[in-house]
Amino acid sequence: SSLTCPHCLKQSNTFDPFLCISLPIPLCQTRALNVILVLQCERRRFLRVGLAVPLLGTVAELREMVAREGHIPPEQVMGGMGGTGKGRDPLRATEVPSAVPQVILAEVSPQGFLRSLGDSEELGAAGEGAPLYAFQPPPARRPGTANPSPLAGDWGLHSLDWLGEARAQHPLPSAARSSDCLHRGASSRVLLLLCNAVSDGHRLARFGPPLVLREERGISWEQLQQNILGQLRALLRAEVWAQGMGVPLFRIRLAEGMEPCTYLSPQDPHPLCHPAIDRALQLSGSGGPPHVRLMAEWDLNTKERLFGSVQEEAVEDAESVGLQQQAHRQQPSCTLDECFQLYTKEEQVRGTPG
Repeated sequence: SSLTCPHCLKQSNTFDPFLCISLPIPLCQTRALNVILVLQCERRRFLRVGLAVPLLGTVAELREMVAREGHIPPEQVMGGMGGTGKGRDPLRATEVPSAVPQVILAEVSPQGFLRSLGDSEELGAAGEGAPLYAFQPPPARRPGTANPSPLAGDWGLHSLDWLGEARAQHPLPSAARSSDCLHRGASSRVLLLLCNAVSDGHRLARFGPPLVLREERGISWEQLQQNILGQLRALLRAEVWAQGMGVPLFRIRLAEGMEPCTYLSPQDPHPLCHPAIDRALQLSGSGGPPHVRLMAEWDLNTKERLFGSVQEEAVEDAESVGLQQQAHRQQPSCTLDECFQLYTKEEQVRGTPG
């Protein structure tokens, strides 16, 4: 063995004869983790991939691994807000390129969103509470361009007169309006993660795919509802009458785990300007682009009429899922040389203070 003083650099070598030696066996330093990619690609919209993540790594490493595994080019994951660190103000920031992949990582349970993951978090608990999703943000539009109507197209639009009657019988709860409070940033865009859930009066059950949208802060409730339905139009069993879109079909609340729940008001001319949206942007984890998690709550009757018995999204498994599970189920193997390398690995011992 050799010992070197870090101060005077004096080296002491000791030679110990031995007939038998116990060598440590290197342990696996990674674990298998499945991540569901939500891509901006119609051909492979939802893809589950298997990753070998370091046991002592951080979420920042996972974010980069996800971007590589999903073949997401940098120009499509840079659409976040400019500025980094504690001084970043997501309410005033502008969209600028960033060299760091800004995929949004969030745990999504059968009831909805649990939490988003920040770059500084350790990987040990990632994906333990619920399946882990990685959302690729939609590309940022140029200023002054509008979203094409998601309900436009060749599909015929039919009247749903029962919606007005249903809402008359089950009015939406009162909610604070953005016009009742001071707000700012009405002309900026905000990144939304949204889950649809149906309530049976006791609990919520998620249905359909989780959505990622980039919307103007000054959007109306009617247009926001149209954009959400446009993302779900492949699942709609009955098609929606365009003139009936002013009728609220669901309630929207923030999925931030705060009590009491904050609902956005359909009567608000600019629901995304609510101060609770500002708070959610400020609290969103570092690393990914600032975003807001929302829950669209449907009553059972409306959900069944529009979507039938549709449940959660269909996810395609990549080959890496099986490969990583198989690799981490096997007993770790190593060579005698690797054991000796671990045994003779250099160690640094802290000196006593003073």
